[in-house]
Amino acid sequence: MNTLKRWHEIIESRKPELLDDILAEDCVFFSPVVHTPQQGRELTKLYLTGAMHVLNKDFHYVKEVVTPGHAVLEFVCDIDGISVNGVDIISFDKQGKISEFKVMVRPLKAINMLHAKMRDMLERLSA
Repeated sequence: MNTLKRWHEIIESRKPELLDDILAEDCVFFSPVVHTPQQGRELTKLYLTGAMHVLNKDFHYVKEVVTPGHAVLEFVCDIDGISVNGVDIISFDKQGKISEFKVMVRPLKAINMLHAKMRDMLERLSA
C-alpha cells in the first residue's frame, strides 16, 4: 500500500472514516497547540477528522519532501481571512502505516485561530 498516496486521496475526498486503513494502532499525534502527545489510532483519527472539518476546501499541499520512512508536507489555506501555513511531518512504520503525525503551523494569528476552532470541533466530535 502506498500510504502517502492514500493520505492524499483521503484529504481530497474528505472522508476521515478511511483513516483506519493507514494509521498504525499505536500512532501518535503531535498537535501544534496541545503540549502532550495524543496516543493511539483513535485519538489521532479524532484530531485529523477535526482538522478536515476546520481546514476548508482551500487547503492544499505546496511542497513535499519524502523518504521511505518519512514525509514532510507543507500546506497552505485561508480561514476567515487568515493565511495559514504549516507542515505535516509524517513517519511510517515497517508495515507502511502512519506511526507518527506532527503538525506545525504559522503565523501566531493562525495558530490562535486554529486552536479555538479545533477546540470547538473536537468538543462536537467527542459529544
